[in-house]
Amino acid sequence: MELATWLTFFAASWAISISPGPGAIASMSAGLNHGFRYGYITVFGLVLGIWSQLLIVGVGLGALISTSATAFTVVKWLGVAYLVWLGIAQWRAPARPMVALSDTGELVSQRALILKAWMINVVNPKGTVFLLAVVPQFINLSQPLLAQYLIIGATLAFTDMVVMAGYTALASRVLGALKEPSHIRAMNRIFGSLFVLAGSLLALFKRAS
Repeated sequence: MELATWLTFFAASWAISISPGPGAIASMSAGLNHGFRYGYITVFGLVLGIWSQLLIVGVGLGALISTSATAFTVVKWLGVAYLVWLGIAQWRAPARPMVALSDTGELVSQRALILKAWMINVVNPKGTVFLLAVVPQFINLSQPLLAQYLIIGATLAFTDMVVMAGYTALASRVLGALKEPSHIRAMNRIFGSLFVLAGSLLALFKRAS
């Protein structure tokens, strides 16, 4: 990949990462409930989700999702259901500031946080269709494809890790100022509502005809 091409993609990847979406909501939710240091683990799951989406596009499954109405609908509604479920769980979460505990009082494992974030990105056909539309513009078919996909994957990971660090830190700072259980409960319901809203918007998303 030529430097000029990469710089253009690098600029585009910042716009992709900064634009609000389920990933940003997940990062802020993690910062709210777990603080920055533990909540940032969520970002690694989001990056794995991006890489999974890129792999889907790279092996051609993205084309199937974008052209097959059945495949697209199945993946879309899986994503909708998952986001709404996350929203309901966040809405009902106990008002516990700066904790990394589950509802049973057990420590939420890093693996669980990563898996939750991975699911948010991987069951999102909108992301697949978006990458399918953007990535080919930066691919040179006369050059080795694997190296180009690795560069694209690394670039997306870098920008997402930086941007989501900002979202997580912002939420954790807000959390530090919240003292009353009623305040924590209100924030949980705000983020829960945002997850449901993200699911509703995904439900309205349609393939370009």
